[in-house]
Amino acid sequence: MGLPGLVLLLLAAGLLRAQPTAPARSFQLDYEHDCFLRDGVPFRYVSGSIHYARVPRPAWRDRLLKMYMSGLNALQVYVPWNYHEPLPGLYNFAGDRDVEAFLDLTAELGLLVILRPGPYICAEWEMGGLPAWLLWQSDIVLRSSDPAFLAAVDSWLHVLLPKIKPRLYQNGGNIISVQVENEYGSYYACDYNYLRHLLGSFRALLGSEVLLFTTDGAQAEELRCGTLQGLYATVDFGPGSNLTEAFGAQRGVEPRGPLVNSEYYTGWLDYWGGTHASTSATQVARGLADMLRLGANVNMYMFHGGTNFAYWSGADLKAQYKPVTTSYDYDAPLSEAGDPTEKLFAIRTVISQFQPLPAGPMPPATPKYAYGQVDLRKYADLLDVLDVLSPSGPIRSQFPLTFEAIKQTHGFVLYHTQLPHDVPAPAPLSAPPHGICDRGYVMLQKEYQGTLERDGQSTLPVTGRAGDALDVLLENMGRLSFGANFSDFKGLLGNLSLDSSPLSNWLIYPLAIDAAVQQGWPHAALPQPSSRGRSGPAFYTGTFETPGIAWDTFVKFPGWSKGQLWINGFNLGRYWPRRGPQQTLFVPGSVLRVGCPNNIMVLELEGAPPSPFLLFLDQPLLNSTLSPSTWTAG
Repeated sequence: MGLPGLVLLLLAAGLLRAQPTAPARSFQLDYEHDCFLRDGVPFRYVSGSIHYARVPRPAWRDRLLKMYMSGLNALQVYVPWNYHEPLPGLYNFAGDRDVEAFLDLTAELGLLVILRPGPYICAEWEMGGLPAWLLWQSDIVLRSSDPAFLAAVDSWLHVLLPKIKPRLYQNGGNIISVQVENEYGSYYACDYNYLRHLLGSFRALLGSEVLLFTTDGAQAEELRCGTLQGLYATVDFGPGSNLTEAFGAQRGVEPRGPLVNSEYYTGWLDYWGGTHASTSATQVARGLADMLRLGANVNMYMFHGGTNFAYWSGADLKAQYKPVTTSYDYDAPLSEAGDPTEKLFAIRTVISQFQPLPAGPMPPATPKYAYGQVDLRKYADLLDVLDVLSPSGPIRSQFPLTFEAIKQTHGFVLYHTQLPHDVPAPAPLSAPPHGICDRGYVMLQKEYQGTLERDGQSTLPVTGRAGDALDVLLENMGRLSFGANFSDFKGLLGNLSLDSSPLSNWLIYPLAIDAAVQQGWPHAALPQPSSRGRSGPAFYTGTFETPGIAWDTFVKFPGWSKGQLWINGFNLGRYWPRRGPQQTLFVPGSVLRVGCPNNIMVLELEGAPPSPFLLFLDQPLLNSTLSPSTWTAG
């Protein structure tokens, strides 16, 4: 008798116990009991949103640990396509963009993940996460079954989803569910063929067992266009909503299964020119408790908001263009700098009534330091360093070209021409309706004349002589991230006119400011001869040292107008104290250096104070807005 036969004989005689096979890992829907099943056992998640793209990598562990210690058993995270594929076929998953390292860290800390890989994510992120290079084909129909769009999406998913598959729960990882698209019912296209295509791609690349879902607002019309058979439909709503109505809307498309609020709003975003959003901790905690009592699964959006560094903030179109601030603090339970707030502890108390909290204290706020005043000097006017900022030189065109037409995604483009004739008396320099996207800084003979603005001032009076240099610096303030249709082209979208006569013969300079800064400019360059103290776009530089340790800090811009800040080559984002509400930018300690000077560069667009300096504080100022009547001045 062979060994297998002997084993069978002993089993039959009861002399050898059969070892139970470990149950296969699974995360499924239970339609009979209206819940999720994790490894066959009823499961409910209490989750929070965090965006790795808005948090410097050295801070990931701190933020995730604080989320875990708040009592969350899961987190929800977006993957911004444009953050990883800046140009077609050029992928970046290094450093702050290492999404695999981020996901592995969540697993190490014992958090499950609800992944939202798009391809569209909204998130108040530049173009909702879609790459601006899609608009190089000007007639493309975004978020539809347009073959050009689907081809780009498929290429991206074939790169991203194989990184995700090993980390799915059923494959031994911690990703319990994956969202397909995002709030599609709020988009005009209502293209079911597009959703079916995505469903097929996700299934092909991730397998048949992964739980796929959609999220939409709790309105019947949104759910009609945003849902598809084969994708579990969830809803999103804030603390002021009627729970019966909101979950009733979900039940309209999912009569059985778990109740899920995929975005329970703990706060809200800020727009330039508005006030800092605020939602009471009591109201947020009460709404959370009400949902948990119903047995619902809840993800809090945001649990930690972070920062729109560089040019990553998006915009909304609500009657007019509304760009999002650099801070994405969101009045969230963890502040922009990752500090626990009163709201976090109120939420933690609620969670403790429904499931046990991890043992141990909440990690404290990170230390902050007020480095004080740092004096700057003017380095150069922007018009005097075009050879550095646009090394490839200008593009000649009879009429202006958009950012997309010259393959510039973010930042700035300079448009140069000459006055065609004498203008002895003030004549209007004007842009057609919707012709400025998003702000144009006008210089005549290198003298700053003022600003043209999308949905704002579209005419400036100018005088001059034939042949005088006319320069218009165009700033992209962020592409639309939400709304009916956001093919949001940037730059001069129409021709400028002088006294109703179209201007022509343009030189168009794509500006690669960040590339120059990352190569050490201007600190590694020779000092420029001192520029005259004129206003308009100019660079300012300075240095400061940290006293032995590099701590987080916040930088204020006393007397400055609007611009962009870099420290040690890192683009910290846009400042705009004249419009507010945000008055300080968050500077993570990981950006700073110890034992050598920290290099500051500021691009001021309208006008710096006579004695330019920055003020480094140990706390943020996020809510100080000038009255709207002052906006037109600058």
